[in-house]
Amino acid sequence: MYIARQPIFDKTKDVYGYELLFRNSNTSVAYTGTSAESSTAVVLGGLFELGVDKIVGNKKAFVNFNYNSLLSNSIELVDPSTLVIEVLEDVEVDNRLLRRLESLHKEGYRIALDDFVHSVKDFKMVPVADIIKYDLIATPLHTIQDEVMEALRRKKVLLAEKVETEKEFIEARKMGFHLFQGYFFSKPVIVAGLKGKKPDISIYRRILNELHSEDPSFQILSEILETDVSVAYRLVNVVSKKNENDIQKGLKSALIKMGLTDFERWVHIMMLQDLSVNKPNELIRTSLIRSRFGELVAYNCGSLYPRTSEISLMCLFSVLDAMLDLTMDEAMADLSISDDIKDALVKREGPLEPVLKLAESYEKGEWLEIDELSKQIGVDGSRLGDWYMDSINWAERIMVGA
Repeated sequence: MYIARQPIFDKTKDVYGYELLFRNSNTSVAYTGTSAESSTAVVLGGLFELGVDKIVGNKKAFVNFNYNSLLSNSIELVDPSTLVIEVLEDVEVDNRLLRRLESLHKEGYRIALDDFVHSVKDFKMVPVADIIKYDLIATPLHTIQDEVMEALRRKKVLLAEKVETEKEFIEARKMGFHLFQGYFFSKPVIVAGLKGKKPDISIYRRILNELHSEDPSFQILSEILETDVSVAYRLVNVVSKKNENDIQKGLKSALIKMGLTDFERWVHIMMLQDLSVNKPNELIRTSLIRSRFGELVAYNCGSLYPRTSEISLMCLFSVLDAMLDLTMDEAMADLSISDDIKDALVKREGPLEPVLKLAESYEKGEWLEIDELSKQIGVDGSRLGDWYMDSINWAERIMVGA
């Protein structure tokens, strides 16, 4: 079973939960709630077996349900403190369904009405619903002002879906929406006449220049680190968790213990963290997941295996424009990286770009696109689900330990 997830944010851009998208590994049909009752049972059984916490951590899991799946007792496999039941917009409302939703609500499950287009006053499922989702493409904000006011009067949580720009996020928040879903968080906020921020990354540039030299020196690297107490401390903190004795011997010893490959990866992550100040944590989490996912794809593809490190770095930097509020071309300007990485990120072309596109498509649950890209790259598509889960767990470990 393939699982993808899309973040849902609160007003402060902290992650509230994830909408989960599913696909059986043997078919190109997504489990978006329109599948048969048996398919939904497979999905929920899979969540139970994998452990929802491994997919969403301590956040909420939003899952779509159709009529038959709502009546299924498989829902109770997943803890009510975690699962948000999304009722699809085309579900036929009858007394049997209403009784089932009331029962689930009493058990502690939260109910969300997906792609809502009805009257808040008249629609029969509104009283039992906790969350009402509005698709901002199908129902733009200016067309639903009265409905939003009525929903707020009834103490409903409002979720704006397909929020694609910072402007839309701000407007929806002002109108009274509580939750926001879309890719607005991963796009740069570029204001005409204003330049985005370019923090001082000179120490990272000096470190990377030495790492990319013909014969990198641990001595020179340790001397560079000694010029920045903050970066040196963070390195010490990471290595000391593994072996305190290495720290007692100095920075050079710590570097040798970590090794050049892991040190370079750590430098890239630290640089991204410094660049992403005042940005949602999900932005760096996205870059880490993509980086690990791209690495696993390349590692398991014969033709791309020699370029695994490049592909990992390309995916890591794929949200650099959003971190800096610059165009990707401007963000790449001062970085000493390969032309193929720049072509993939700036021009969206070149031999490495299909892997980045695969990572992005997987995030969105674009299953047909994923199948085509897997064939193009030459990887076993049936393994992507496992690689994605590995990437999520790896990213969480990095963010906790960094």
